[in-house]
Amino acid sequence: MKKLLFLCVSALLVGCSTAVDIDQQVDELYAKMPQEERIAQLRSMYMDELFNEQGQLDTAKCRELIPYGIGHFSQFCMQQPRDPNELRDRAIAIQDWLMNNTPNGIPALLHEEVLSGVNTLGSAIYPQQIGQACSFNPELAELKTFQTSTTLRKIGGIFALSPMVDVCRNPSFNRLEESYGEDGYLSAVMGTAFVKGLQQGNLKKGVGACSKHYLGYGGGGDAEEKELMEEILLPHETMIRLTGSVAVMPGYHDVHGTRCVANSEILQDILRGYVGFDGMVVSDYTAIDQIPGLETTVEKAAAAINNGNDVDFPHGANYKFLQEAIDKGLVKPEVLERAVKDVLRIKFRLGFFDKDAYLYSKEDIKLDTPEERQTAYDIAAQSIVLLENNGILPLKDVKNVLVTGPNANSIWAMCGDYTYPAMSYFWKMVMDVADRDNPHIVKLLEAMTAKKPENLNVMYSRGCDWTEDIETKYGEVGDARAWEYELLHRKVDSGEKADKAEALKMSQEADVIIAAVGENVMLCGENRDREGLRLPGKQEQYVEELIKTGKPVVLVVFGGRAQVISGIAEKCAAVIQAWYPGEEGGNAVADILYGNVSPSAKLSVSYPNTEINEPICYNYSAEKDARVAWPFGYGLSYTTFEYQNLQVNSEAQTSDNFVELTFQVKNTGEVKADEIAQIYLSPTADNQNIRPIQLQGFARISLEPGQTKTVTTRLYVEQFGFYSHANNVRQWNIEPGTFIVKVGASSADIRLQQEVILRGKAVNKPLRDHYFSESIVSQ
Repeated sequence: MKKLLFLCVSALLVGCSTAVDIDQQVDELYAKMPQEERIAQLRSMYMDELFNEQGQLDTAKCRELIPYGIGHFSQFCMQQPRDPNELRDRAIAIQDWLMNNTPNGIPALLHEEVLSGVNTLGSAIYPQQIGQACSFNPELAELKTFQTSTTLRKIGGIFALSPMVDVCRNPSFNRLEESYGEDGYLSAVMGTAFVKGLQQGNLKKGVGACSKHYLGYGGGGDAEEKELMEEILLPHETMIRLTGSVAVMPGYHDVHGTRCVANSEILQDILRGYVGFDGMVVSDYTAIDQIPGLETTVEKAAAAINNGNDVDFPHGANYKFLQEAIDKGLVKPEVLERAVKDVLRIKFRLGFFDKDAYLYSKEDIKLDTPEERQTAYDIAAQSIVLLENNGILPLKDVKNVLVTGPNANSIWAMCGDYTYPAMSYFWKMVMDVADRDNPHIVKLLEAMTAKKPENLNVMYSRGCDWTEDIETKYGEVGDARAWEYELLHRKVDSGEKADKAEALKMSQEADVIIAAVGENVMLCGENRDREGLRLPGKQEQYVEELIKTGKPVVLVVFGGRAQVISGIAEKCAAVIQAWYPGEEGGNAVADILYGNVSPSAKLSVSYPNTEINEPICYNYSAEKDARVAWPFGYGLSYTTFEYQNLQVNSEAQTSDNFVELTFQVKNTGEVKADEIAQIYLSPTADNQNIRPIQLQGFARISLEPGQTKTVTTRLYVEQFGFYSHANNVRQWNIEPGTFIVKVGASSADIRLQQEVILRGKAVNKPLRDHYFSESIVSQ
């Protein structure tokens, strides 16, 4: 039997563990701190400012710049390409200086981005989150971040500005790749697993997590209150209440007309008052600078801290004026006290003040270990979605395969935003990062050649570039550090000639054409966008010419979003959505093409067939959306599955704990494969306050040909409930009624269903105790 997921708030409410003892220590420390040291805890800086050209700590600069210490160091791993042992030695030097030369010897929180692994040279690069969500595998999500946090903590990193859990419902959102897609439940399950692995259930060994971008970045900030509180808030809520995530980062956007970083409704009322969060609220980089309607940095600092933001990233440009704001009466002393104590509380939880505090490791640090590469491969293989297949895949009995397209022989098909190569290329303008081979990133052509059957010939010609012109749009949105023309006004140079005539000539000798198309680091990501969602440049026209050769074309789409491929997808023999699959992505795609692995991923978004620049979601309606080519939860396999024998408790009380259901899934084909069975809940009447259809559970089932397994699921009665806000009371409600439990292969492919009647009185409670169903797979 395999336990897929068990997260129960009654068993793990960790947000206030040992709170009394820690709060007493925080109070005592705060009382001893001079005012300058208190304010310093709310500021950050880049560590490189304190080291000389020889890499030695400049103690004179330390005395000049941080005589009262510093609370944080920003993105300390990615500033320059450095060996992890050198990074660790720098962490040792700065922490030692802080502990021995500042009033109370308080260590700093060194933070980094860890969305797809540690953001540093040589670190393992895992698949981007939008792809990982398609795996529906929280166990692998947890393993990935456990490996990441183990590595980062050795280097000296103790806090991470990850994960991004925005419930992204606008297909055109340029940062959609960082998210887990459009569904609140799936985003919450995957985000909570991310935090569970990162923090390791022990903050004194793991790395503190930060959920971002609170609340509703990427299209959710304008949602109605019910959607905002039930779905958009859900990942943040579960990460905080189930795993004790230590920090929250407000987004760059507005909610109800107020910038998030200075929004007391979402930071004070909802986050601290309703959810019960007692960790740090940290600004996104330069977000306080961008608060509209205020003239001075003093006013901006006051607005942010008064309304609930604790820390000013990346370098405390506004909070360095906090004393002036206090002197002018713009900030009350108790507001400063709240913010400083929020930071200190987390430092105590992380073990900073223990005698055996684990601030770094002294061992020789190795990156990109075989275990990490295996995890990267496993996630990639489970993240790649087969959208269409007329029988051409897996490739069998073919002699000549042409691999072509801009993403066929490039690392930019594999690396999403917030990987070290992408961050270095975009922010640092390191143009040769693709040539450094550290870590080794397996390209599609390399893997297709290395893994080919003995009698198969792989040919290659690039044939087409990503774009002919610069398509990256300039806009003053997001991180203000990117508001530079030089950063955005460029396109990626592949270093290869794109000879269309050569490729078309080769196609005449091919039995099958593999066309690798899509986006790259300059066409999608933070501060990067382009016009529309159709394939960039002339890629679509190139695919059309390949199709006209009469040879079967397998379209492999890479990138951070679903791209509009209607008009060509129908003419292709097969279509694969590969996302940004990480350092082992080439091997994973090749294994699927050759049939070494059966695809198992299911879409974490509704895949559009037309340009859409507004929120869409499968749960908005039970009717098919004509704008969607492939629905949420959809994905093909090399085999077929039969669902059977659904058994559900047909009645339960509103006061009961759960409803149990069982069903069976059989592999009716000839290939070993995984199926992701999805459990949805629907109402039977229009006056029930739940979505027309809503994911409430899933199970990944591995099946040999002809094998049948049973899934047993506890669907908690609270999952039948809904949020309300009346008479200044926010609460969760479970009401009697008749519901439909559905089991399917996607949100639009329901195989089994049965009604469940809840009887009894309405139950009201401030918050849920159970968020996720539990599924067990057995023989």
